[in-house]
Amino acid sequence: MSERPFFVFPKWSDWLTKVFVVSTLIIPIYLVILIAYGCSARTLNVNYAPRQPVPFSHALHAGKLGINCEYCHTDVARAAYAALPPTQTCLNCHSLIASKSRELQAVRNSYGTGKKSLAGMSIPWIKVDDLPDYVYFNHEAHINAGISCLVCHGKVNEMTRVYQAKPFNMAWCLNCHRNPAPFLRPRNQVTNLNWTGKNKVKLANDLGLTVQMLPHNLGKYLMKRYHIPSVKQLTDCETCHR
Repeated sequence: MSERPFFVFPKWSDWLTKVFVVSTLIIPIYLVILIAYGCSARTLNVNYAPRQPVPFSHALHAGKLGINCEYCHTDVARAAYAALPPTQTCLNCHSLIASKSRELQAVRNSYGTGKKSLAGMSIPWIKVDDLPDYVYFNHEAHINAGISCLVCHGKVNEMTRVYQAKPFNMAWCLNCHRNPAPFLRPRNQVTNLNWTGKNKVKLANDLGLTVQMLPHNLGKYLMKRYHIPSVKQLTDCETCHR
């Protein structure tokens, strides 16, 4: 009987074995690092706070002075984008207040009372909350559904320099779309970042109801009143990716 084995592994199998062993060690480590980096606040730009050409303090304007969000972001309730104010809006106040301030030089340049070569040019604001191009977000739809600026942008009225307060990743968006009721409030309180809804008399007045008529569950009531789409529609791919 021959002593020759039935099968002999070829020499290249030694190389394949080494590749397999190394891969089983490296790939899991790589995936852990990749996922951790992809989900980190740094990657998601949480707390991103660029230095703007004009040091506009929302803590002063929206907080201390109580200027409503819609005074500057005029289209937020009727357009997909929350438009930045034209230079004239700034000068409605600053033509008289701090009109010579060095910090407002970019405003004067844009208006034509500074560097003439920059007259008519927009103030080069740096966008803070920037979604990918493949994501469709409509401010009008959210504002009219009773979603406050606070939900996405945080306590802007306390920010000296605006920063990105939320991660804006898909999981974060879906958290609201799967259960929007807790995030809803009366439409006329959407830009009131200090609203709590605890004052029942005020809440009833906001809703055009009496205190006795106030719903037990405000979120579910507003879901019906504002005709919020079903969770199935809110979580459909085409809702955000068109």
